Amino acid sequence: MANFNYIDVGLKDYKECWDYQEELLKNVSDDKRSLGKPSEKNHFLLVEHPHVYTLGKSGDENNLLAHGEFLKKIEATFYKINRGGDITYHGPGQMVGYPIMDLEYYKIGVREYIEKMEDAIIETIAEFGLKGGRKEGATGIWLDFEHKVRARKICAIGVRVSRFVTMHGFALNVNTDMRYFNYINPCGFASFGVTSIQQELGKEIPMDEVKTLLMEKFNKLY
Repeated sequence: MANFNYIDVGLKDYKECWDYQEELLKNVSDDKRSLGKPSEKNHFLLVEHPHVYTLGKSGDENNLLAHGEFLKKIEATFYKINRGGDITYHGPGQMVGYPIMDLEYYKIGVREYIEKMEDAIIETIAEFGLKGGRKEGATGIWLDFEHKVRARKICAIGVRVSRFVTMHGFALNVNTDMRYFNYINPCGFASFGVTSIQQELGKEIPMDEVKTLLMEKFNKLY
């Protein structure tokens, strides 16, 4: 069982948090190098961001439908970043998690790491009566994931792994302002919708409750 070093960052600028992730990744990588074996150090950031759109290294910038002055008008920023996946949105009311850990220490590969992340999120939203799952040919966690029309995404996942050390992670829509998804094709899927726990249940969800559940589920799976 993992004993994650959880860091509740609160509301933090995306670029500042990205730089912080890079610093922590270096910390784990340096520890691994100095030991000559896998590092047992790990960090798990839990954060909300001001409105921001991020595009993964394999993404298509055409999936961002808002530019220039309009981005300023909606008080959003845009970054091209070094994770996998296409475009996604982060903002207040969304719970973002960034595990920074050495997969060699946990004796798992990248695919298993992502699957465990998906399982932890599926188990978290199940506590609110929501049945999440994987959608064939798509990343993240979806509701009505087997339905051709009603499938909607509730959690985006995009990671980077450098010498088996992870960064970036997941973005779970809790009380997210869903209007901001109108300005992108989320993760490149123009034909599918997005949703949040609040939208599904019709009520606001305490973020501290979600954080507690996520920590519990992740600790159990790793």
